[in-house]
Parts: sequence; structure tokens; C-alpha cells
Amino acid sequence: MRILYVEDDPVNRKVVQALLGRAGVATDEAVNGEAGLQRVDQGDYDVILMDLRMPVMDGLTAIRHIRARRDDKSRTPIVVITADTSAHIREEALAAGADDLLQKPVDIARLFETIGPLVARRSGGTAEI
Repeated sequence: MRILYVEDDPVNRKVVQALLGRAGVATDEAVNGEAGLQRVDQGDYDVILMDLRMPVMDGLTAIRHIRARRDDKSRTPIVVITADTSAHIREEALAAGADDLLQKPVDIARLFETIGPLVARRSGGTAEI
């Protein structure tokens, strides 16, 4: 499994990468939505984890760009990981094209429970995580 984590905070990136690394998951990183789009252009990912509040390009805009693609990458599962607890944030993320939303701090068990079915659905089978 290969995951792209788009997050501007270096501590958050390090924590999530360490958690995923212990589970044997390869993780690439991008520091904002624009850099995330470049990574999507360059590679294939099973899941994209996307922060919302970032400089240069925010996560909602990046999600909309990914969903507007005219290739298979437009169907890559996207899970928002955010510290935003606004009542409307889940609806905004889903409306932009996210598949799900998790609150920070990231619970690794919940993360795997969330991404497993998304990857399986995309691949048309089951996903081992």
C-alpha cells in the first residue's frame, strides 16, 4: 500500500509517517495542496490523506482538482485529517470530494478502519492493511 500524506505541519507528518511505517505502509509527503497535486501527477497512490488548512493551496481546493482529473487518479480515495472541529467541516469535505474525515490527533486503528474499505472498493476486492 502506498499513501500520500498532504500536511503542512512537519510534526504531524512525522507522527503519521512513523505510525504508518510501523505498519509497513509506504508514505510520501507533500507540504501543501499544490505540492500534493504534483505528487499525484508523478505517482500512483492507494489513498491520499489530506489536511485542510495549508498555505499555497488548501486541502479542499486540492481535493477538487484531484476529482476533476480525467484519469483513474480522480478515483483515488481521499481521507481528510484535520484539527478543525467546525460543525460544517465534514459536509464541506465530502462536498469537495473527500471520502471521509478523521479528526486529529490521528488514531491509527481508526485510520486503518477507514482506509481499508476505501482501498478495497477501489480495487474491487479486499485490502490487506
